[in-house]
Amino acid sequence: MSQQKSPKKNNLKNAAMLSGIAFEMGAIIFLAVKGGKWLDTHYESEKNIFTVIATLLGVAISIWVVLQQLKRIKY
Repeated sequence: MSQQKSPKKNNLKNAAMLSGIAFEMGAIIFLAVKGGKWLDTHYESEKNIFTVIATLLGVAISIWVVLQQLKRIKY
């Protein structure tokens, strides 16, 4: 006979993965914004173009990471 994980353990693992996703998204976007601000001050940009580009890139990367992790969740 094959042994299956109990649904309770599987749900707990999924909940832990989902709560970790929020922290990962926040960290990725935060670091992207910080990097964009640093580039703007380093190159003395008046229009904050690096901050905008880095923020959009950070959001896109965080969404991609979320989608990759959601594929791994077993129901």
